[in-house]
Amino acid sequence: MIGPDTKTFIQGLPKAELHVHIEGTLEPEMMFALAARNGLSLDFDSVQALRQAYEFTNLQSFLDIYYAGARVLRKVADFEDFAWAYLEKAHAQNVRHAEIFFDPQTHTARGISFDTVITGLCRALTRGRKTLGLSGHLIMCFLRHLSPNDALDTLSQAEPYGEHIIAVGLDSAEAGYPPRLFEAVFDRARELGFHVVAHAGEEGPPGYIRQALTLLKAVRIDHGVRCLEDDDLVQTLVREKVPLTVCPFSNVKLKVFDSLAHHNVKRLIDRGLCVTINSDDPAYFGGYINENFVAVCEVFDLTNRDLQIWPATPSKRRF
Repeated sequence: MIGPDTKTFIQGLPKAELHVHIEGTLEPEMMFALAARNGLSLDFDSVQALRQAYEFTNLQSFLDIYYAGARVLRKVADFEDFAWAYLEKAHAQNVRHAEIFFDPQTHTARGISFDTVITGLCRALTRGRKTLGLSGHLIMCFLRHLSPNDALDTLSQAEPYGEHIIAVGLDSAEAGYPPRLFEAVFDRARELGFHVVAHAGEEGPPGYIRQALTLLKAVRIDHGVRCLEDDDLVQTLVREKVPLTVCPFSNVKLKVFDSLAHHNVKRLIDRGLCVTINSDDPAYFGGYINENFVAVCEVFDLTNRDLQIWPATPSKRRF
């Protein structure tokens, strides 16, 4: 077990969070408050009952409740308020920079305009820069369980707001939805000047990581933990210094690994991969970025020096 000095060190360590879904930061208390504000009812009687439902068997079981919770977000103020709540938590854990995923299709499918979503999020980010000194960018993700045509339509809606979006990504249910399905969408996104990231190698096989790199031209891989099943792929990731945005609590909560002790994060580091630690959907998975850092240090006996040099070299595929 790590001592108080290491926890203090982690708290003081300036951090960048590169893998956090803003919809996944919607805490139960905020969910109930926004439901009341908007005259909506929830399927749970209390905050405690909602938290007790956070026992997931796989990615899809999580997504079912994740999408259901997002329906309380209706107005510009809703998006601003819950994004601001994340930024305050991140600032309290000494996050200096955050690149935040958002899923517009989750909201536009409910009749919420793209403008409503991004206006609220941008207001929160502006407050974060001015008030907290926390820089932030938005990464717009396409939901891979929806059609590529739907993604292209979303990309068209995003064009007028390009100055507020640093990159596009690919998320949602991975199994059965390979990156190659979205090659044309990402070709168009790159033409418009967006950088590219992609979720791959969480539940999907290593081949999905390779597709994300070669077909989508992703500059970093979100999750990527299954890369160790393909040694040639590992060598490519090491040679190109492709960052993996690893989310330990998420991987355990969604049964990618049975426990944190079985997680391969230390093996990823030992293979020379460029690993970052992130929180993913912290409201649902039991911890924000510092809690993930502390738990990894405890289980794998990492030192302060390990944290300072991790990752040791910058990516060749940088924004």
